[in-house]
Amino acid sequence: MSCDTIVLGAGIVGVCTALHLQARGRQVALVDLKDPGEGTSHGNAGLIERSSVVPYAFPREFLRLLRYGLNREPDVRYSPCYLPKLAPWLLSFWRHSAPAPLAQATRAMRPLIERCVVEHDALVEQAGLQHLIRANGWIEIYRCPRALRRAQQQAQAMSAYGLHFELLDAAQLHAREANLSSEVCGGVHWLDPKTVSDPGSLTKGYAALFVQRGGQLLKGDARSLEPQAEGWRVRTEQGPLSAKEAVVALGPESNELLSPLGYRLPLAVKRGYHMHYAATQELKHSVCDTQGGYVLAPMTQGIRLTTGIEFAAADAPINETQLRRAEALARQVFPLGERLDPQPWLGKRPCLPDMLPVIGPAPRHRGLWLNFGHAHHGLTLGPVSGRLLAEMMTGEPPLTDPAPYSAERFS
Repeated sequence: MSCDTIVLGAGIVGVCTALHLQARGRQVALVDLKDPGEGTSHGNAGLIERSSVVPYAFPREFLRLLRYGLNREPDVRYSPCYLPKLAPWLLSFWRHSAPAPLAQATRAMRPLIERCVVEHDALVEQAGLQHLIRANGWIEIYRCPRALRRAQQQAQAMSAYGLHFELLDAAQLHAREANLSSEVCGGVHWLDPKTVSDPGSLTKGYAALFVQRGGQLLKGDARSLEPQAEGWRVRTEQGPLSAKEAVVALGPESNELLSPLGYRLPLAVKRGYHMHYAATQELKHSVCDTQGGYVLAPMTQGIRLTTGIEFAAADAPINETQLRRAEALARQVFPLGERLDPQPWLGKRPCLPDMLPVIGPAPRHRGLWLNFGHAHHGLTLGPVSGRLLAEMMTGEPPLTDPAPYSAERFS
């Protein structure tokens, strides 16, 4: 078998890359061991996060770092035995979170973040998936008046980025979400983002559109990719597949393919969990308790609670500590019903220390392209980063300068 381009990875980034290449006339095969949308694309909070123009940086306040060091906070947890291995990456992350490099990362991410909703809108309309999308934004909630005042001041500073939001006192917040408890004293309602009621189904719907338009969806192990004289070959259940070009869009597993080819990209994993709960009361918006480090989102499967960050080995067993902490806090602000899932779902966010993804050509292999490392924003940036890479691969003028996302920055 042969095609023009093999896309390795059927998560949201890989599927969108395949769709954009296909729309530009390429014959594309999408290869993964799993069905589309079965990895991290399945289990996130379902936010198309237009309001996150500033990347999630390493905290630099001493007292906050001290609290995290005690390992008792709900939003960040670490495995003590894994910390020494992760320490070099964390140090690099901390350095890139200083004011000047963080401002640089913000400028680099802005063109992608600004287009995230419109690029999703186009694919949603083409795939007929409007029933999965809500256009009512999401709400940050606060239980501490001091934290609320600080958050609302920070929100006002974001007006320079063209964002739309409303500052809510307790009465205004409870008018929008009547079933939040009186512990919540106010919030910020971000109006530009959209939310998804089933992120896994959205990815599957995009993949179905790809197949409907003539794309091949094949089961195969991406790690079998090997260079040939005229391109690349990968083994699939249907037999060997050859192409002139290949795209690595494997998210947290990208280094498993690239390391044998001689690449040493500093890709780390921020683990996160979700659990679904019975909806005993209505929740109209996705709400984020930033102090508690969790999101509650109304999903097709129930109310989904997604946790913050867990630093642990990617293949370490599930640890419910962080989920239990977040659940206890969530039950104080919203009447969650019983758990609906037999065990927590565990996802792995692929993160680079400078908070930017890798989008572009592999430096030392002709015809090999990269699209991964989107951290907390894989769902948000899947369509726009897929478009950018497709433009680069087909020689179109790119929607923004791709230089900040080059893999060569780690050479």
